[in-house]
Amino acid sequence: MKKLILASACLFCLYVTHAQGFKIGAKVGSNITGLTGLQFKQGFEYGYHLGLFSELSLSKSIGFQPELLWSQTNLTSATNLSVLYQPSLGNLQDIRLTYLSIPLLLSIKPFKRLTFQVGPQFGVLIDNTKPFSANATGAFKNGDFSMMAGAQIKLVGLRLYGRYGIGLTNINDIQEQDKWRSKTLQLGVGIAL
Repeated sequence: MKKLILASACLFCLYVTHAQGFKIGAKVGSNITGLTGLQFKQGFEYGYHLGLFSELSLSKSIGFQPELLWSQTNLTSATNLSVLYQPSLGNLQDIRLTYLSIPLLLSIKPFKRLTFQVGPQFGVLIDNTKPFSANATGAFKNGDFSMMAGAQIKLVGLRLYGRYGIGLTNINDIQEQDKWRSKTLQLGVGIAL
């Protein structure tokens, strides 16, 4: 995973030096996240994301938008997971996961102000803690691979966006029988510099 991220960063830097339509910016928004699996409450919890993005124009109607986001996900388990799986984890019911997320989005611009985006997102788990409690290491895998799709509206320097992501990997690191996959709706605003 680290080699893939490093290779992507090198390709990005190489392309940036040759790109003609290049912009960078900052963004902030909300994560509305759920987790599939028998042990998690149905519904969504709120978190946030913030970070940097760049826009690379490949042609008049196609572009590439890599991002680097600090992303927080909050989850609530239907039952105490440690009772079911590992008592050493403590009371594992309200969970906060912090990821370094790297979306690599293809941008399709059918109109001047509207862009549709689709692509993979790589998430590296930075911290998995329970609010006001001990560390919940060992419950979640260190990475999450998702597919993202959404739309973005450009208003001068502002970018208003919404996208939906579906996790393709099982992030359950306790037991393979119960598959945990993320599902996230991201809404936010960005400013191109």
